[in-house]
Amino acid sequence: MAERTGNPKGRETMKFPEQFIWGTATSSYQIEGAVKEDGRGESIWDRFCRIPGKVRNKENGDIACNHYFLYEEDIKLMKSLNIQSYRFSTAWSRIFPEGTGKPNSKGLDFYKRLIDCLLEHEIEPLLTLYHWDLPQLLQDKGGWTNRYTAEYFTEYSTFLYRELGDRVKKWGTHNEPWVVSYKGYALGNAAPGYLDFRSHLKASHHLLLSHGRAVSAFRELGPKDGQIGITLNIEPTYPFEDDEECRTAAKIKDGFSNRWFLDPVLKGQYPADIMELYSKFETFDYIKQNDLHVMSSSIDYLGINYYSISTNKPGPEGELGFLGVESVKTGRPVTYMNWEIEPQGLYDILLRMKNEYGDIPLYITENGAAYDDTVDEDGSVSDEDRRLFIEMHLQACREAIDAGVNLKGYYLWSFMDNFEWRYGYSKRFGMVHVDYNTQKRTPKKSALWYKKVIETNSIPGKENSTVS
Repeated sequence: MAERTGNPKGRETMKFPEQFIWGTATSSYQIEGAVKEDGRGESIWDRFCRIPGKVRNKENGDIACNHYFLYEEDIKLMKSLNIQSYRFSTAWSRIFPEGTGKPNSKGLDFYKRLIDCLLEHEIEPLLTLYHWDLPQLLQDKGGWTNRYTAEYFTEYSTFLYRELGDRVKKWGTHNEPWVVSYKGYALGNAAPGYLDFRSHLKASHHLLLSHGRAVSAFRELGPKDGQIGITLNIEPTYPFEDDEECRTAAKIKDGFSNRWFLDPVLKGQYPADIMELYSKFETFDYIKQNDLHVMSSSIDYLGINYYSISTNKPGPEGELGFLGVESVKTGRPVTYMNWEIEPQGLYDILLRMKNEYGDIPLYITENGAAYDDTVDEDGSVSDEDRRLFIEMHLQACREAIDAGVNLKGYYLWSFMDNFEWRYGYSKRFGMVHVDYNTQKRTPKKSALWYKKVIETNSIPGKENSTVS
């Protein structure tokens, strides 16, 4: 781990650069609901939620946070919390119900109203084109294992550049393609629920190909003063013991989780050691000439989603046992997701991006924690664990900036409690509590603390670090 030389945790106020952007984030399927409103088509998550045993308590996103109808209330609440930028995603099947062909004007109009409301409240939109909800009719044709899906994605992206480019200047292509390809096509616990590692590799390739094509289209048709990037979930990998075997295991896990996506986007190549490892059971016949050149189309920023670390040793157990790698817990405190809490990992990742991939502008596009939040008798929601989690990770961000990292902003995940994929509604990540029976929104104490952070552009010192 890299040495952190910043202020002791929570003892001194830590100011951020003047132009630092403070935001929050959500995704379409997790909050919008209204799955059959105004011509929206079926998505793979609509279908996946109906498969017995895939989602806790057979829950789904049919209503979710009802954001489709309550977006104005939600944006006013964001404004009251000083939010400067809102990262959200458009639902592909709301725009193109069949994934391609004739666009749905009512679906587009919803996003125009949403964006206009954000701008009216002086909140900058950051639009993510794909956050996991592929139109089901494209999945019926093979989904991301079908090379043509990359072409359909370019068509969808280009349409939105033309229709929304006058309103939206900051864009993202994909959110966490590792989750889409690995959990969706190999592990089977995310839509579409496949169980085939080779399909994961093929899907990951086409996802990154679609990213590169969308970036190229943006250069031609997007706003000239706009920016486009991609968001990757980065999980720093460490050896369980300081020996060669554990270091090798950590390197393999890093190649599997991180470099398989970072290297094509930022270096125009797949990591050679992982290619060699996978070549034992994969021919890569779907990699065509010029694909990697397209994948590495120049981006304006890299979004990083950071939640936890991975500690590794040689072994046959767990998801990657077939690669000879076993990931283990270290005894660190965990969130309600059972993810170990380690802000040092965020600092290490930020420095690594600068040292290995150049001085590309970076955003923390997701960082946050799930806890078992409840409403107190006085109507408030006390979530000191979450507030402390955010504080520790913001300190890691500030220390990385001091070390020369080009970090431009931080987006807290998430704005409000929502549908948490296969966990249904059992995991609450929001800084705003949602009563799913009444749809009442209640800012948690972490949100009130974050509001002060934004207001002062700083992490408060120890004496001011709590909110009563």
